[in-house]
Amino acid sequence: MTESRQNTCTLLTKEEAIAAKKWFLLDASGKTLGRFASEVAKILRGKHKVTFTSHVDTGDGVVIINAEKIVVTGAKAAQKIYRYHTGAMSGMREIPYRIMLGRKPGYIIEHAVKGMMPKTRLSNAQLKKLRIYAGPEHDMASQQPMPASI
Repeated sequence: MTESRQNTCTLLTKEEAIAAKKWFLLDASGKTLGRFASEVAKILRGKHKVTFTSHVDTGDGVVIINAEKIVVTGAKAAQKIYRYHTGAMSGMREIPYRIMLGRKPGYIIEHAVKGMMPKTRLSNAQLKKLRIYAGPEHDMASQQPMPASI
C-alpha cells in the first residue's frame, strides 16, 4: 500500500512581507552594468530570501550610489544607444551611452534594471523601491541602509 504525501507550501502574507523589509546600499563604482543590474533586480524582487513568493512583494529596497562610475565592457560605450519618442511626428530621439552617462547616469542603471524585471504591476511597485544617486552622497539615512557588496 502506498502512502500519499501532501506537498505543503508555506505562503508569506503581505503583513509579514512588509515587516521584513530592509534597505541595501550598493556602490556602483567600477561595476559592470549588466551584472550589477541583475543583482539589483534580484534584491528588488526578493529572490535572495528563502521566503520568496512570486506573487507577493517580498523584495527589499536598494540605494545605489556612484552611478556615474558604472562601466560597460567591449565597444558598448561607443555603440550603445538609448532611444525614446517625443510623440510628435519624426520625434524619435537617439542618445549615445557616453552622452547619457554625462547627463543622467541614474537612467542607465534604472533602464537596465527595469529590463530585467518582469513586465507586471507587481514589478512596477518593486521598482519604486529603487533609489539611484550619481555621487557618493544620498538622502536615505532614515531608512538605515545596510552596506552590501556585490
